[in-house]
Amino acid sequence: MIPNSYRKRQRVPHRHTSATRLSSTATVVNSFSDKTVSESSQKLHRTSYAASTITTSPNAVTSSFNDPYTADVLLRLFVDRSPFDSDAPSDSSRQSDIQIYLHSAVIRRAKYFAAILSDCWQHRTNADAKSNNGAEGSRSNDNNNNLVHLNLAVVDDPNSISIHLTVLQLLYTSDFATVIDSASTALEILPVALELLFEDCVKSCLRFLEAVPWSEEEEKRVLSLIPFLREEESKELLARLSPGKEDSCEEMLHGLILAAIHNHPNMAFVKAFVAKLLRDFSSRESARRVLERAFETSLKVVKESLEEYTSPDFRGDHNETEAIQRLNLHTAMTNGRHLLWLVERMIELRVADSAVVEWSEQASFTADLQRAFRDDAWRNIVPGLPAVVLRCTCKLANAVAAGTILAARQVRMKLVKDWLPVLLVCKDNVSPMLPSHKPLHLELEETFLRIISTLPMSDAQVLLQQCLSFSTRNVEDCPHLITAFNTWFRRATRPPQLENLD
Repeated sequence: MIPNSYRKRQRVPHRHTSATRLSSTATVVNSFSDKTVSESSQKLHRTSYAASTITTSPNAVTSSFNDPYTADVLLRLFVDRSPFDSDAPSDSSRQSDIQIYLHSAVIRRAKYFAAILSDCWQHRTNADAKSNNGAEGSRSNDNNNNLVHLNLAVVDDPNSISIHLTVLQLLYTSDFATVIDSASTALEILPVALELLFEDCVKSCLRFLEAVPWSEEEEKRVLSLIPFLREEESKELLARLSPGKEDSCEEMLHGLILAAIHNHPNMAFVKAFVAKLLRDFSSRESARRVLERAFETSLKVVKESLEEYTSPDFRGDHNETEAIQRLNLHTAMTNGRHLLWLVERMIELRVADSAVVEWSEQASFTADLQRAFRDDAWRNIVPGLPAVVLRCTCKLANAVAAGTILAARQVRMKLVKDWLPVLLVCKDNVSPMLPSHKPLHLELEETFLRIISTLPMSDAQVLLQQCLSFSTRNVEDCPHLITAFNTWFRRATRPPQLENLD
């Protein structure tokens, strides 16, 4: 946990005459009364901490963490409790005030201590000068009085003391990997390393965090630490946390859609997964833009393929022309399936408004479809093409008729006007071959008739006359058509209502 007053650290030079620029943690030179090493400190010395050693110079004695025989610094580490917490129950099993024996040559690795010790030596030099000039008092030969006494207050947190001890021990080693072995450990150590300006430890923590996965909670903690890092230190973490550009989510979704409908061998499973991502995505407008973009691309390919099929270039070899025609039909079929999946996703997310408008403005495309379906060549190449096209039409028309998509009157009229002839051609040319398409034809008939009932009487009159092909040998088998005409005639025989409006 970082103290509230903690701020992005500045590099503190080794020789610094003031401690005021340092972290708010209250490390100060202190001359508290001499006493023996506390029991907790001795326990630390006897346990694993005593194994951490470092040699300060070729001729120096090896320095061990918490070694009272070679130390020249005695650090008091204590919990800084607020006066308002004095009555709060404390955890008796938790140490809140301990002393550690340290070595100035070692702890200078942390620039925080380097600056504090620099002030301390200056203070001690001045005191010695006064003593030599006859000032009262003299230095005792007691070992504790020859130590530099420092205080380090830590926040009142269950793990604060232990984490600070861990970081202090790391000052005695260059092998950080044995301690920093998980993201949670790095995130516990990093704030203390930042507080003490322990640059080597900071770098090790950041290097570890950059390379390993995080849980969601760990990611939040990383984000909270970013403001306290310099730009070059946070660069790699930010690259992982923040997109390089504003529309990265849309680019990602668009790439997933293209991969699902074009490139992946397990297309059905991948399409289902991408559909879930689209449903769960937080921004419906982003999903709309991505789907509309993919819809327009697939529709363009289908239209161009049908146009080339219905207007072939016969100047080449006959076999080559036939191969090109087959390719055009297969291309139209493949992208037609993509188009159907996209239409279903748009309707599911209620973002198909533009798709309906686009589908209603396809007079040229529907003319090409009618020419293609009147020809028998497609039957043995892509027998499912008419069904794919009609399913796209049926999905969009059903959404309009149900009010899921609120389409303008002109859009509704053009949707029926342009696509009704395609349905009629399919009924005449497809049904004998594929009887399973009959339910689809019937569903689209009923949907078109429902949309016609929403149009002005004059428009409905024209379109209903084109629907006579919906009739069957047995008149009772086409109740949807009977209902549509009965509705129109009932309205037509109703007295004019204009005078009632005055």
